[in-house]
Amino acid sequence: MTVMKIQAHAIGIDGGQIVLFDDFEGGGPMWTGDGPREVRRAVRFAEPFLRPPAVQVTLTMWDIASGANDRVDVAADEVGCDGFTLRFRTWGDTRIARIRVGWQAIGALRDDDDWEVP
Repeated sequence: MTVMKIQAHAIGIDGGQIVLFDDFEGGGPMWTGDGPREVRRAVRFAEPFLRPPAVQVTLTMWDIASGANDRVDVAADEVGCDGFTLRFRTWGDTRIARIRVGWQAIGALRDDDDWEVP
């Protein structure tokens, strides 16, 4: 486990929800495919953080076919000051119609009292 110590006058919390895919009606690979499958989506923060923030992601809606094991892996990758990459993957015979993911970022923001000596 990593501990993040935030030393700032302004601490920001940003978040949202994203429908990553809806493969049921269009016959996309998450619904009709087999084996390893992955979806990545770039997410931009509303305001840049001073340093890469702590980002948490969670499934807020999933629509998965019965009859197979439910295999799901969701994560925040490549976290930077301006955003991150949301990664969702599955494997085997899992069939997923649609997924919505929620995310929240917490970290230091620039404050009017912050200044740098040139």
